[in-house]
Amino acid sequence: MEEKKSQKRGWIHKLIIMVLVVVAGVSGGQFLKIYIEDYRAQREYEKLVQMISQEETPAQESTEESREETPEETAKQQEPPYISPIDFEKLVEMNPDVVAWIRIPDTNIDYPIVQSSNNDEYLYKSFEGEESKAGSIFLDFESQSNLRGYNNIIYGHNMKSGFMFKDINRFKDEEYFKEHQYFEIYTPRETIHLKAVSCYYIKNTPEVRRTVFRNKEAFDDFVQRMLEPCAYAEFPEKEISGLYTLVTCSYEVDDGRTVLFAIETDTETDTE
Repeated sequence: MEEKKSQKRGWIHKLIIMVLVVVAGVSGGQFLKIYIEDYRAQREYEKLVQMISQEETPAQESTEESREETPEETAKQQEPPYISPIDFEKLVEMNPDVVAWIRIPDTNIDYPIVQSSNNDEYLYKSFEGEESKAGSIFLDFESQSNLRGYNNIIYGHNMKSGFMFKDINRFKDEEYFKEHQYFEIYTPRETIHLKAVSCYYIKNTPEVRRTVFRNKEAFDDFVQRMLEPCAYAEFPEKEISGLYTLVTCSYEVDDGRTVLFAIETDTETDTE
């Protein structure tokens, strides 16, 4: 009798081990599949970076005989046309929804920004229109497409592989924040030089997504409230015309988000 019980327990143990092995195999397979998909998506974006990067063309030197210009002639001289380091013509051919490019030095963040008529289309669609868990970096559909509105909200997934907006979470560390404060957003018309001024996690709330304000005073109050939860926030010393809000998932709370706020600055950084 005892021998039969012992054999039965042995089979049960073997069955449990077999189930655990199968579960581990399936989980491992799923993890490997996700990693491969993330890696493939990132490789596509890396190829995109190489394809659209272009050098600024130096202004042509005049072949005319040099002479001293009058103040009137000097005043009439126009600024040289803006030449973006990003080839937006190629990008638009690939996807007409592209509005800008974001690049944060010394991070994995170096991506095109797209904008659709809603905030769902690019959650799981790559820049090239393929189904992708990594999705795309996209501008809130209620933000101005030229990124010159009161609140310019940009979303990206927090990928375990470290791609997309994963590095935004690292700005919650004060030391990392101060080492990576300056970055750029490129548009077809200009380079917007930005400085990070606050970062923290919150429970997902529509308040962060506000884009319409009754007046400038209401917007200034909004900026103050958005920045102050961060212990090392740097409040603007002069009036600002717009806030740049980068959003990604965060796991400190249910349905959490990490938000990184930035403002325009005159400081230029080398992002090459």
